[in-house]
Amino acid sequence: MIVVIDGPGGAGKSTVARRVAAALDAGYLDTGAMYRGLTHLALERGVPPDDGAGLEALLVGDPVAIDPRPGDASDRVLAAGEDVTQEIRHPRVSAAVSAVSAHAGVRERMVEAQRRMAAEGDWVADGRDLGSVVWPDADVKVFLTADAEVRARRRHQELRARGLPDTMEQVLADVRRRDHLDSTRAVGPLRVAEGACVIDSSDLGIDEVVAAVVALARGRSS
Repeated sequence: MIVVIDGPGGAGKSTVARRVAAALDAGYLDTGAMYRGLTHLALERGVPPDDGAGLEALLVGDPVAIDPRPGDASDRVLAAGEDVTQEIRHPRVSAAVSAVSAHAGVRERMVEAQRRMAAEGDWVADGRDLGSVVWPDADVKVFLTADAEVRARRRHQELRARGLPDTMEQVLADVRRRDHLDSTRAVGPLRVAEGACVIDSSDLGIDEVVAAVVALARGRSS
């Protein structure tokens, strides 16, 4: 079984997907972290986000990887063999990742890698184009969203907890900028996939959202 959770940044996709994976005894795959891993690697090596050929060159030999394990909702993000799980959440990565992920060649390589990772076993994955592009035949498709202000507040709290000094105004502006870039890019744009269940988490707690997705998955499997 493959359960995909798409949606904009800050909607709670990763938190929900991890908990759903644990409830279903499935592997968890954070596809967005793969693009963040590439973005971090590009920044470290001086490759501009608009250099599609340079970014694709960084992907030769699968230097960006997720270390997910079926039945274990934990994972590490590796870039050129280095554990960058914490570094990819830095604001400088968030500011560049949409531009990096907009390149057709980059997305093609990433989609191939994501499909290989989830070729066997049960998986819960979150991202932006999983139900529309990566796994259009997924068993369960969810589009998780929330108001921009709510998502920005959640992201701001997350950054503060990690000691990263962004203001609420900066985070809200970044959320809105990423929403625009992700929904208007030519390849794999953010949109509600056909057959997806839309869940607005603006006024819902994590437990409620997790329960709703788990119920969808269990209903599908039965």
